[in-house]
Order: sequence, then structure tokens, then C-alpha cells
Amino acid sequence: MDPNTDEVYFQEKLVKPKKEKIYILLNKPIGYVTTMQDQFNRDKVTDLLKGVKTKVLPVGRLDMYTSGALILTNDGDFIYQVTHPKHEIEKTYQVTLKGSVTNEEVERLKNGVEIEDYISGKAKVKILKIDPEKNQTRLEITIHEGKNREVRKMCQAIDKKVLALHRSKIGNIGVKDLKLGTWRYLTKDEVQTLLKS
Repeated sequence: MDPNTDEVYFQEKLVKPKKEKIYILLNKPIGYVTTMQDQFNRDKVTDLLKGVKTKVLPVGRLDMYTSGALILTNDGDFIYQVTHPKHEIEKTYQVTLKGSVTNEEVERLKNGVEIEDYISGKAKVKILKIDPEKNQTRLEITIHEGKNREVRKMCQAIDKKVLALHRSKIGNIGVKDLKLGTWRYLTKDEVQTLLKS
């Protein structure tokens, strides 16, 4: 029997082989898009998944100029659960901004700032480093909404230009031990942790 060509029927219904579910954590470099088809023919995140034969989709998005943690899977239920706002899975970003950030501005980010037609949800924000010589501040911002380009827009709302943006963690799963552009499979425990969030 050849599973690639033979078909099995049970009670006149076609039985399809169960597809193995895979979950991948990628440390996305800048310059890759998370769309599966790109009209401008730019590099896609799936191009980095050498050796993965199964078609996978990104869980949420990271814009082309943001690096860091991105999960990809072929499990549609998992994508729905993890991206649904009611699960409030935290996403942690390291943001490098031009200029110095005041404690008052940090409080504004924590409590929500006006972005276009909504106010951002409460966030965890801490100053990691202020570099007066380079005129830069590095913040860690943790949010659970993850609307389109939300962290960038939050920083714009306090009149700060984003110089670099990196998502370091999704939930408690980080990419500290993954080189940019490399990936690994999530463990069963990691998958379960995200589903329980």
C-alpha cells in the first residue's frame, strides 16, 4: 500500500491520514515578511525553515522591520487560541528609542496611550538602559493585545522614534538561545503552556 497514492474508505467515506501537528519557534531577522504570498517578492519567514516539508503559517505577525520570536504551525486551532485576545498571552519587546524617556512617559505607556481610534491596553514597561552619548533609551514593553504595529504606535504616541524593535518572548517562551534566522521545534510542554494561558 502506498500512502501517497492509495485511498482508504470506511463506510463509503474517505479516511484521510492524520496530519502530524508541528510547532516552530523562529528568531526572525529584520527584512523578512510574515505573509505567505508577497506581491513584491520579498523574503518570507518560511524561506528560513530549511528542512521543514510541512506547510506552516505564522501565529500572528511581525512587521518586516521587527526581529524576534515568531511561532509557526500547521495547527489552525492553536493559531486561533493563541491569537485570540481573550487569552491575553503576553508578548515582550525590547525597544530602542531615539532620545531619553521620562518616568512620566513610562507611566503613560503603562496606563495606555491614544493610538489612532483606540487606547492601548495596560502594559508593563521598564527602562533597561539610557545612553546619553548615543541619545538613546532601551525599554522593555510587555503587551497582550498585539494589534497591528502596536508597540511602534505606542512609542509614536509619546513622540519617540523607534530605532530597533525585537520581540524577545511570547508568553514565557523566549529566543535568547536562538541565533537570528534559526529555529527549533516547541516542546509539548511549551505548546500546552501557551494553550493554557
